[in-house]
Amino acid sequence: MNPSDPAEEILDIVDEHDHVIGRAPRAEAYAKGLRHRCAFILARTPSGSVFVHRRTRTKLVFPGMYDMFVGGVVGAGESYDEAALREAEEELGVSGLPQPVPLFKFLYDADSGHSWWSYVYEVVLDLPVHPQEEEIDWYGFLTPEELEQRIGEWAWTPDGLAAYERWKARG
Repeated sequence: MNPSDPAEEILDIVDEHDHVIGRAPRAEAYAKGLRHRCAFILARTPSGSVFVHRRTRTKLVFPGMYDMFVGGVVGAGESYDEAALREAEEELGVSGLPQPVPLFKFLYDADSGHSWWSYVYEVVLDLPVHPQEEEIDWYGFLTPEELEQRIGEWAWTPDGLAAYERWKARG
């Protein structure tokens, strides 16, 4: 087993109430549609522009699609807050990021068999970014208006769109 292989990362498997009911490697959780936990972080500049990126084609889920959130799976025994900071710093290639602010949690349950509890966070990013090349093959900072325009034009991750729609509805 290779501990640096993302497919072999151990995840907590949870029920419909977000209670831990077991553990499994990420690849098994994805293959069997086992419900797990994810952290989604909306990274914005002080002026309000949103960090948007295209996922690499090597990603296990939604390869090559655009997303307005950074983030990822919550590891076994890890809290959502810990995962949010770790994932944001890793994907953005920064250190010293303020703790992302938790906003809301929802169950993403897709027809495709993907299911995870999604905790949505927001962080103000006032640092230069150096995104992980293994995770991100393009990025930019879009104004809210530019982001809205691109939603109708680009192929977006369905879970990111679901989180974004809920984020917008909060006002």
